[in-house]
Amino acid sequence: MRVTPSAASDGSRAAVLGANDGIVSTANLLAGVASASASKSSVLVTGIAGLVAGALSMAAGEYVSVSSQADSENSDLWP
Repeated sequence: MRVTPSAASDGSRAAVLGANDGIVSTANLLAGVASASASKSSVLVTGIAGLVAGALSMAAGEYVSVSSQADSENSDLWP
């Protein structure tokens, strides 16, 4: 299988957008918790929980996307 420039850039585009989404959502979560005068340990736990939840969410979304694409391609190959 040949990798075209557009196919190679799709992966990097997804990585950049995913990282940007993770940074912004985690920063907003931490800003909200910190502005509520929470302790440092509460902010730390919230940050770690936000990172883990975001990573699991992105992984599940990517799995569903890849599975759907594979199903679509298989249905095109085997009518």
